[in-house]
Amino acid sequence: MEYEVIVGLETHAELATVSKLFCGCSTKFGIAPNTQVCPVCLGMPGVLPVMNKKAFEYALKAAIVLNCKVGEFTNFDRKSYYYPDLPKNYQISQNYYNLGVDGYMDICVQGMVNRVRIHNVHLEEEAGKLIHPEEAGADYSLVDFNRAGVPLLEIVSYPDMRNVAEVESYMQTLRKILLYTEVSDCKMQEGSLRFEASISLRKRGAEKLGNRVEIKNLNSMKSVLKAIEYETKRQADSLDRGETIDRETRLWDEVSEKSARMRSKEEAQDYRYFPEPDLLPVVIDGRWLDEVKVTIPELPLARKQRFMEVFKLSDYDTSLLVEEKILADFFEGCIKIFDRPKAFCNWITNDLLR
Repeated sequence: MEYEVIVGLETHAELATVSKLFCGCSTKFGIAPNTQVCPVCLGMPGVLPVMNKKAFEYALKAAIVLNCKVGEFTNFDRKSYYYPDLPKNYQISQNYYNLGVDGYMDICVQGMVNRVRIHNVHLEEEAGKLIHPEEAGADYSLVDFNRAGVPLLEIVSYPDMRNVAEVESYMQTLRKILLYTEVSDCKMQEGSLRFEASISLRKRGAEKLGNRVEIKNLNSMKSVLKAIEYETKRQADSLDRGETIDRETRLWDEVSEKSARMRSKEEAQDYRYFPEPDLLPVVIDGRWLDEVKVTIPELPLARKQRFMEVFKLSDYDTSLLVEEKILADFFEGCIKIFDRPKAFCNWITNDLLR
């Protein structure tokens, strides 16, 4: 039987601030464990959080460039759950009034522009990091709280992607947007950009969506694509055998390149969201929005289209030029001195990038 795959993505991007979301501790990566902590990010009794304005503006900038509706105010909520790397036993997040909703992002696949809708964009704090000893038989884990409290942007898409080509384009486009706007450094090797995929199958031509399976532990874009391909085949084989797909969360194993059941949706935690009592709602007026908007540069897709139209460059060449903002800036700097765009494009793409 022929099936249609339905994919949505949740993206977590650590914001490029020098200090944490609710305290003044450094966000620098690779520092000795538990040296960038204070009573606030360790959840000590009696301490109060103070919101990082720069982190909020970065999140606001992301919501704007993703064409989201931004309300006149937003607030923070407590997401309650127990895990060893969460010192307060709750995470300050957003649930009832997300920073941005109902947005979209255009992606380019094989020369065609497709639109992926964005459900919401919200701001929250990172948890710490568990470190599991490598020696066999170890019965303990270590925890590093340096990451606890780092500002984290979550971007939730609608399930609008239908194949791995669209998913890859979505991830690459979003990464470039976050880099161009300097919202995040997007270093996946350091965990500052992470993805979770939601995958379901339905009979081709059907309208009703199938049961959704979430895949976690995806540490690279390559892992995301492999996990989607594996999960598509696993679900298709199960449906062909007449089985029902459970609504569940699965973990991806990079070594075996297979997913394994983590928990069913019936086992999912009740996070008991309620408004964060220690933080006031944030009022977002038109003046503040305008101040953020003027900091937004020309985005990659718009820049690519301009290079093609104004400089008569190919789709392939312009894709290479806008891959990194610094490269596109360098190209435009060159042609301001010598108006020979094709020659400079050839030199950059054939010699400089070799």
